Amino acid sequence: MNFPDNLRYTRDHEWILLLEDGATALVGITDFAQSELGDIVFVETKPVGTTVAAHEVFGTVEAVKTVADLYAPVAGEIVAVNESLDSAEVVNRSPYDEGWIVKIRVASANEVEALLSPADYRALIGE
Repeated sequence: MNFPDNLRYTRDHEWILLLEDGATALVGITDFAQSELGDIVFVETKPVGTTVAAHEVFGTVEAVKTVADLYAPVAGEIVAVNESLDSAEVVNRSPYDEGWIVKIRVASANEVEALLSPADYRALIGE
């Protein structure tokens, strides 16, 4: 499994990357999550402009086997949804790059740093 060192992780298997501007972040699901879900066929999110609280459901991922909720790692406003998700299998193929799900304007960058480190996330999933 791949867990990039420049990301932070949640216990719900989302990742977040604070962008260089320090105010926005990309959010997606981890390599572990996409492998557990299997073939992803559809991703649905709340619309751009929606404000979400940390740990609030902001969408769903539908796979052949199941449907899973997506939880916001931090509080903020959804400012973009990945247009590549029209082909939802991009999340399976490239969960950390092309398969990001939403961009959030974060309420506090400190919330990002409080999330799980790559080592903490590996321990969580037993790797």
